[in-house]
Amino acid sequence: MSDNRLSVFKTYKLYVGGKFPRSESGRVYEVTDSKGKWLANAPQSSRKDARDAVVAARKAFGGWSGATAYNRGQILYRIAEMLEGRKDQFVREVADAEGLSKSKAAAVVDAAIDRWVWYAGWTDKIGQVVGGANPVAGPFFNLSTPEPTGVVAVLAPQESSFLGLVSVVAPVIATGNTAVVIASADSPLPALSLGEVLATSDLPGGVVNILSGRTAEIAAPLASHQDVNAIDLTGADAALAKELEIAAADNLKRVLRPPGSRHRPEKEAQSAAPSSAVDGGTVDWTADPGTHRLTAFLETKTVWHPTGALGVSGSSY
Repeated sequence: MSDNRLSVFKTYKLYVGGKFPRSESGRVYEVTDSKGKWLANAPQSSRKDARDAVVAARKAFGGWSGATAYNRGQILYRIAEMLEGRKDQFVREVADAEGLSKSKAAAVVDAAIDRWVWYAGWTDKIGQVVGGANPVAGPFFNLSTPEPTGVVAVLAPQESSFLGLVSVVAPVIATGNTAVVIASADSPLPALSLGEVLATSDLPGGVVNILSGRTAEIAAPLASHQDVNAIDLTGADAALAKELEIAAADNLKRVLRPPGSRHRPEKEAQSAAPSSAVDGGTVDWTADPGTHRLTAFLETKTVWHPTGALGVSGSSY
C-alpha cells in the first residue's frame, strides 16, 4: 500500500426532503475547529434553500402526523441505534467543533443518543399527560387531545452543536411535527452528519430538514413564511430573536423564546425542565429535559359528543 495516498475529504451537504443537495447558490464557507484549524467547507444556505425545506416539511407533515405515536417512537429509537453504530465519528466531530477532549466529547455523544431514547419513550405517553376527558354539565362526552402544530422552524443552539441540537429537534418530531433546522453557524458539521443518520433510520424524507450557514440570513425567510406554523428561537441572540418574533406575528406563529429572554413568562420559566435553568442565556443541556419542549408545539383539540338521552339511573345504557 502506497505511503503517498491522499485522504478523501468529506463533502458536507444539506439535508432537505430526504436528499443531500448542495446549496442552490453554490456558496460554501470555511468551518474551523476551536483553534482555528480548517475542518471542512460547509454549504451556505440561501433563502431559496429555506423555502425548499419548508415545502419538503409541509409535504411530509401529513404522513408523519398521521402515523401512530408508537411508530414514531420506534423510528426515534432507530435513530439512537444508528448513532450508536457511528459513535466514533460523532465523538471526533463534536470534539473538533466544541474544543472538547475525546472523553468529554464521548460523554456528550452518549447523552445525545440517550436523549433520542428519552423522547422515543414519550411519543405514546404525552397524550395522557396533556389530554383527557373533561367533566361537563350535560349529556356529553368532552375529550381533549393534543395535535401537532405543523411545520416548525428550529434555530439550533450555537454553542452545543450536537447535544443541544438533538434536544431541540427530537421533541419537535416526537409529537408529530416536521422541522426545518438551522444548524450552529460556527459548528455545523455534527448537524450535517446527523442528516446522514436520519436518512438511514426509517425517518420519512422531509420530516427533518437541516440547513447550514448564516443563522440570520436563513431564519428571516422562515420567520415570515406563511407555511411555517411555529418557530423555536433557541439559537438566536436577543436582537435577532426580537426581529424574528415580530416577523412571526404576521401569521400568528407559535414562538418559543430563547433561554434567558426577559420576555419569557415567569410561569413558563417555572414549568420548564431543570435543563432550562438559565444563566446569562446558557442552558445545561445535560440535565433532565422534562416535557416542556414536547408540549411547546402541540395544539389541543376538544371534541363534544352527545351521550344520548339519560334515564332515571343517569345512563342511557
